[in-house]
Amino acid sequence: MPTPTPFVNVLQESSHSQKIPESCILVIFGATGDLTARKLIPALYNLAREGQLPGHFACVGFARRPKSHEEFREEMLTAINNFSRSKPVDQKLWQNFRDQLYYLQSDFDEDDGYERLNQFLQSLDAQLGTKGNRVFYLSVQPSFFPDIVEKLSKHQLVYPVDEVKNKWSRVIIEKPFGEDTDSAIKLQQDLTQHLDESQIFRIDHYLGKETVQNLLVFRFGNSIFESMWNNHHINNIQITVGEEIGIGTRGRFWEEAGMLRDIVQNHVMQLLALVAMEPPTNLSADAIRDEKVKVLECIRPLPRDRFDEIAVRGQYGPGYIFGQPVKGYRQEDNVNPNSTVETYVAIQLAIDNWRWDGVPFFIRAGKRLPKRATEIAITFNRSPGYLFQESSAQLDPNVLVIRIQPNEGISLKMNCKVPALSTVIQPVKMDFRYSSYFGSAPPEAYERLICDCMAGDSTLFARDDEVLQSWKVLTPLLYHWQSVKPKDFPNYPSGTWGPEAAQKMLLRQNKHWRLI
Repeated sequence: MPTPTPFVNVLQESSHSQKIPESCILVIFGATGDLTARKLIPALYNLAREGQLPGHFACVGFARRPKSHEEFREEMLTAINNFSRSKPVDQKLWQNFRDQLYYLQSDFDEDDGYERLNQFLQSLDAQLGTKGNRVFYLSVQPSFFPDIVEKLSKHQLVYPVDEVKNKWSRVIIEKPFGEDTDSAIKLQQDLTQHLDESQIFRIDHYLGKETVQNLLVFRFGNSIFESMWNNHHINNIQITVGEEIGIGTRGRFWEEAGMLRDIVQNHVMQLLALVAMEPPTNLSADAIRDEKVKVLECIRPLPRDRFDEIAVRGQYGPGYIFGQPVKGYRQEDNVNPNSTVETYVAIQLAIDNWRWDGVPFFIRAGKRLPKRATEIAITFNRSPGYLFQESSAQLDPNVLVIRIQPNEGISLKMNCKVPALSTVIQPVKMDFRYSSYFGSAPPEAYERLICDCMAGDSTLFARDDEVLQSWKVLTPLLYHWQSVKPKDFPNYPSGTWGPEAAQKMLLRQNKHWRLI
C-alpha cells in the first residue's frame, strides 16, 4: 500500500513548477504612481532575480510627468531598495535589469503619444527580440480604462486575437471593475469593443498570495479535509479582512468608493468563491473559474426586508492604534466632515446548494481595527461532550484557519488532555507557516500575477461573469445604504473590532466572531 503524501510535501512539490513567459514588453500606464514604485517594479526585479523573466524583455513606463530614461531608472532603484522583499539589491543583477527599463511621457488621451509609443515598441522589438508581444498594465484611475483601450486599438497596439496569430497582446486592469452592476456591464461592453475576453486580465492581488493559491491543493489534495468540507461537519465560515491603518492619503478615492466597493466586492467575494466552490474538472483557468461562477450564482439574494439584520456598516472614529492616538475618518484629509461612507462592513451570506445548505458565511472587512489580518476561519461542529462531562472545560469546536496575511500559513485548533492526574482538556493549535517550513517568505502576489499574465495563464484573474455575479449580490445592499443614511456614524472607535451591531448580528445565532 503506498504511503500517503504528507500535506507539506504536496505544497513543496507543487512549488517546483515554474512558468517562463514568452519574450514580451510590459508597458505600465501610470508609471509615476505609487503602485509602480511599491509593487510592480520590485516584483519585476524579483522575477529577474528568480530567473522567471523572459530572456528577451523590456518594461516601458508611460505617464504624464516629463522624465528621462535615466531619471526613471534611478527612481526605480530607490523603489527596489525601499520595497523589494529581497535586499540588498544585487548590483550585478541591477545593471542588467536597469537596461530593460524605459520611460515615455504622454497624456493618456493624446494620439501622438500612442503613435510614439508604437514606434518606440517596434524599435525595442528589433533591438531586443521581443517579437511584438505586449502586456499593457493600466495602473490608472478606472475612468481612464475605456479611453486607453480605445487608443491602444486605434493605434494597433493591441491585436485582434482571431486575426493575428504570430504575436499577442494583453491588458491588465486594476480594481475596482465598475461601481455597481450597471457600471460593470457598461465597462465590460466598452472594453470588449476592442479586446477579446481572453485578453483582459482583471488583477486582484489577493489571488496571487501563496495561501490563496494553495486553497485548491489544500482542499482537493487532502481527502481528510475535502471529505469534511460540507454542511455535515462545518458549523460556519468566517472571512476577515482587517487593517490597522486608516485611509491615509486616499481620502478622495475613499469618499467615492467605501469598503463595500473597495474590498468586499472583489477580495472577499473571491476568497469566498475559492473556499466554497466545487472541484473543477481539471486545473485549467476556465474550469476553475467556471466553478467559482457557479458558487457565486448560488449565493442567496440578500432579503431587502432584513438588510439591517444581516448587514452592518461602520465608520471609525478617533481612538488608539498600538497605544498611539489616531483621528477618526471624518477628520482625515479630503474627507467630508459629515461623510456617511463606510470603513467597515459585515455581512451574513447563505449559499443555496447541496454542499452548503444551512451553513452561514460571515464576512467582515474594516479599517482601523486592532491589527492587520486577513484569514478564512472554518469552524467545525462540536463533538458530543457526554464522555467528558466531568472535565473542567467544555470541548471547543475544531477551527481550521487559513491565514492570507501576515504570516501566511494554516493552523488547526483541536482539544487535548493536559498532562496531569485529572482529566483537564485544553485546546491546542497545530501551526504551519510558509516562512518557517520552507526557509523563506513566499513570493509577493504581484510577482506571481505578472508572471502568469506574461505566460497567458488567467487562472488567478477574475473573469467577467465572476465580477458581474458578485456585483449582482451586493448592488441591492449598496443602493439601500445610499438611500438610507446612517444615524450613528462614527460608530466604532479606532483600535476596536468594529461596531457593536456586528457582534449582535452573530449573537442572534449564538455565534461569535473569531478572536484574532
